[in-house]
Amino acid sequence: MEIIIATGNAGKVREFKRMLEPFGFTVYSQKEKGIVSNPEETGDTFAENALIKARAVWEQARTAVIADDSGLCVDALDGRPGVYSARYAGEDATDADRNRKLLSELEGVNNRSAHFTCAIAYIDEAGKERVFEGICPGKIGFAPKGADGFGYDPIFLCGDKTFGEMTAEEKDAVSHRGRANRMLENYLKQNLGR
Repeated sequence: MEIIIATGNAGKVREFKRMLEPFGFTVYSQKEKGIVSNPEETGDTFAENALIKARAVWEQARTAVIADDSGLCVDALDGRPGVYSARYAGEDATDADRNRKLLSELEGVNNRSAHFTCAIAYIDEAGKERVFEGICPGKIGFAPKGADGFGYDPIFLCGDKTFGEMTAEEKDAVSHRGRANRMLENYLKQNLGR
């Protein structure tokens, strides 16, 4: 079965390919399929934004599509950056810029609790929609650690390691995207006989 990942984020495409291809799915990025799609994420929730992205690609491809929206929610910042995680330090900011901004906002703050949320929207060939949501609790470290992953991974502690210090397999086992993806995998197995 062919699935298109509705994202321009190469890190997310790698994670989805790694998680879905062992189950016999052929995974393509929207770029690999020649689809240009960058809809405005106007949703108030991760699920709403994931559906916006998935619908935009499904309208062009009319095949199975997966889109996710995910972000970091920090308790001491009233849940920020939340749905604005990718744009938190400005439209052209790098991952390092976002991490620096977040760490500076938490300077002197003792409560470092946070969680990552991932909502995966799946639209099948017929246009049927489903959303799967995973959450990973953790806390914000005091400095970036680790060179793996992307986004806020080097400052997000899950247990005694940051996501940036974990192997891909370790991260998949506990991460918000890994949890949401397992729900998606179970759904696909039950409904497609895989």
